[in-house]
This record gives sequence, C-alpha cells and structure tokens, in this order.
Amino acid sequence: MDKIFCVEDDESIRDLILYALKSAGFEAEGFESAVEFEARLAGCVPSMALLDIMLPDKDGIKILKDIRANEATGNMPVIMITAKGTELDKVRGLESGADDYITKPFGVMELISRIKAVLRRSGVKADTVLEYDGIALNVKSRTLTVDGADIELTYKEFELLRLLMEQRGSAVERGVLLDKIWGYHFEGESRTLDVHIGSLRHKLGEKGALIKTIRNVGYKI
Repeated sequence: MDKIFCVEDDESIRDLILYALKSAGFEAEGFESAVEFEARLAGCVPSMALLDIMLPDKDGIKILKDIRANEATGNMPVIMITAKGTELDKVRGLESGADDYITKPFGVMELISRIKAVLRRSGVKADTVLEYDGIALNVKSRTLTVDGADIELTYKEFELLRLLMEQRGSAVERGVLLDKIWGYHFEGESRTLDVHIGSLRHKLGEKGALIKTIRNVGYKI
C-alpha cells in the first residue's frame, strides 16, 4: 500500500486530504509544519509527498529543493498544493522539481486522480510492498511495519528480510544469503548471518518466529 505524506498547516484542509487519501486506499500521514515533516522524512520515505508552499516555518519551495538535493528522497514524487495559483507560481514550483501543481480550492476526485497519475508516471506500484502475516516491507521507501507499528532496520537487516520475503515458503541457502547481501561466501564468516537473523527476529517481536532455521541449509519465512 502506498504511503503519502501531506504537509499542510490548515487543519481543516489537512484533515480533508487525509480522509480522501485513506478513503482511496492509501496510507496517509499529515504534518502542519516543515519541522515535523522533515523529522519524519528522515526515518521514512513515503511513496509521495503533498506539499503546501505557504507554511509558517519554511517556504515549501525550499523544502522541495532540499528533497531533491537529498539522495534518499531525490526521486520521491512531490505534488505542490497551494493557494498561489498564478502562472509564475506554477512555473516556479515545477522548475524546482515538483511533479505536479494543484491550486486551492480543488476537488477531492481531481486530487486523487492527479495523485494516481503521478504515481503511474513515477513507476510507484503497490507491489513494491511485500506483505505477510502483519509484516509489510516497503521496498521503495525502505520502511517496515509490523501490525501497523514502524520498525527500524539496518541496511543489511532490511535486505535480509527482503530476500526472505521475496522467497517466502522456500528455504534460502546460507551461501546465497551471504553472497547476495554481503557479497561473499565464506563459511568462516557465516556467523555474521546468524547474528543478523537473531537481531531481525528480535526486532520483529512475536513475528520473529516466522523466520525458520532450516538445519544444514539456511533460513526461510
């Protein structure tokens, strides 16, 4: 399921957008300031951001430029939503890297349609999320939720869980895991795999039991 962040300081408009997004089948989070949004963005990159230009603490165009300059968020689709509707304003937003520009007031159906169009163009699809028994791994945003709760993983833990989820139901050999994730296959160093499996099980809580040890072979979900 695609996750969308909405940055809008007007509470009534923000609530309307969040309601529309959730009704359309998206996950959605709202932020009233740049500070809140950027703090959340540091730990979770969504499928898209809806960004107001006129915010109390930071200009939306500056936020957009920072998004584009950051390697982790540079390719994230962004739609500007603003009351500034002159042609010059639109050109300024689009030239700063916005994928689309919607002027207030706007219709909810138009908003959802424009969001879906940008997601299609950007190649963001629902199948970027690997899901099983309450575990949802978003490959694009590199985020994990377990029964709806956000879980932080290291890079290697994420790749390990991703590979096991992609091969769900099948045993993945230790050598394959070492080669694909660490780039080598050396039995003497395989202890690092066991350590990461242990850490991953711990972070998954009760769901950690889904990672099974296949004796003399490897692991599987």
